[in-house]
Amino acid sequence: MIPSYLIDFELSDLPVVETDVIVIGSGIAGLYTAILASEHQRVLLITKKSLLDSNTRYAQGGIAAVTAEDDSPLYHRQDTLLAGAGLCSSTAVDVLVNEGPVGVQELIRLGTMFDVENGELALTKEGAHSHRRILHANGDATGYEIVRALSIQVEMLHNIEVWDDHFVIDLITEDGECHGALVQMQDGKRVFVRGKATVMCAGGAGQLYRYTTNPEVATADGVAMAYRAGAEIRDMEFIQFHPTALSYPGAPRFLISEAVRGEGAVLRNIKGERFMHKYHDLMELAPRDIVARAIVSEMEETRSTFVYLDITHESPEMVKHRFPTIYETCMQYGLDLSTDWIPVSPAAHYMMGGIKTNLYGESSLRRLFACGEVSSTGVHGANRLASNSLSEAVVYGRRIVERIRTIAPQPEGLPAIGHNLGRKDGPLQAIVERRLKLQKVMVRYAGLRRNRESLLRASEELGRQLPFFQSSLTKREEYEFANLLTASLLVVQGAIRREESRGAHYREDFPERNDGTWQRHVLHKRDQEMTEEISDDV
Repeated sequence: MIPSYLIDFELSDLPVVETDVIVIGSGIAGLYTAILASEHQRVLLITKKSLLDSNTRYAQGGIAAVTAEDDSPLYHRQDTLLAGAGLCSSTAVDVLVNEGPVGVQELIRLGTMFDVENGELALTKEGAHSHRRILHANGDATGYEIVRALSIQVEMLHNIEVWDDHFVIDLITEDGECHGALVQMQDGKRVFVRGKATVMCAGGAGQLYRYTTNPEVATADGVAMAYRAGAEIRDMEFIQFHPTALSYPGAPRFLISEAVRGEGAVLRNIKGERFMHKYHDLMELAPRDIVARAIVSEMEETRSTFVYLDITHESPEMVKHRFPTIYETCMQYGLDLSTDWIPVSPAAHYMMGGIKTNLYGESSLRRLFACGEVSSTGVHGANRLASNSLSEAVVYGRRIVERIRTIAPQPEGLPAIGHNLGRKDGPLQAIVERRLKLQKVMVRYAGLRRNRESLLRASEELGRQLPFFQSSLTKREEYEFANLLTASLLVVQGAIRREESRGAHYREDFPERNDGTWQRHVLHKRDQEMTEEISDDV
């Protein structure tokens, strides 16, 4: 049983900080939403590390938006729906593809410097896109450039207060309404932050898995907090594995952008043979889930732990100019992208599911919004189209701020909320060991390929950790593990429920897509049975 709060507290005993808008997280979603909200309201932006630590920082490929004359929102819509495998919300996708170009112009206005060629925005193509529509910055450092520009803006705006190194433990809710958040400060003291609106932008869940392209901070905090608070969570079984992460002794699982394949790189097994023609007509530019599973199949067939990514047929000048960050990182490990085949394998990359929202980022709890990877707007469906995530954050961040302006302030007086389970200090197994064990369970039993037997084993193994919630938690690492455990159970439960293969969810015992039964979403809500809703993808 997952409790509604991780710690015991009485709200009346805590110091109270009042603001208008609470923004939790500092990726593109949090920074952009905070900037727009600050035009008319006081904003408190809370990040558990620093403004520059988020998944956005590591986004290489770019941001997808229609800017070329030979492209159109209709083409972008078709590509997104196709990748989403029947589970996108067509209305949410319409919003994205039509408002995305305006969002790109907003980022430029706020100081983002995208790459330019011959006086026009430079565009590239990525897997499953029919046209060149990916804007990038500094070749392959798009995410870093965006958070750099937005962070400067945040630090300049007097209406935004930033709390670095603060941890949001839980959302404070009563009668289906979010009043704010319970926050642990740097010195360990706790405060209640109250606002008329709370915007969850806490990012993804890559640390559920042993091998991930995500940074250490991606511990599913936002989804877990919202679930405990009683919000509806949707489609958690869909975890996207990026096909090509660097797989080399001593090196981190560094992302090798899809754009490398978009510029002509090919995949080879350890025998040097190209293989993608066996799996899909689009070959190396097939949707990510297909490429990732193809790579795993080749690895198993050749008894290898990796395949090769080969762009050596392109000129060294192009490779170094277009992918400077990837080139430099590979060189640190003695690998020259322009002359060497680079060993790669799949790694956990992106969470398609999350906090269910409407077209204005509103969750099922009043006054609680969600934006970015933590949200389930309906844009991504069962498999995110490359580079749609950054544009989604900007488009829906703007819509959230529009809606917040119409919300009335909180009424006077504090809600009488407390939570006491009588938790006691106990001998907690080292958090590092717990976390590693959880990650190994998820990789082994709930990874790229699943079946009922493996998923039930995962559920059993994770269930043994549930007594952890009865312990007295005081440290960030303990809260993070509690969030990972919460989210992993949601992923596994959703994967057991969905008896088909679709997008990023692949069941070996149900290898076919089943639109007759399963063109629907799986919903989780605390203290209720899982339910389903029909997809509006048409």
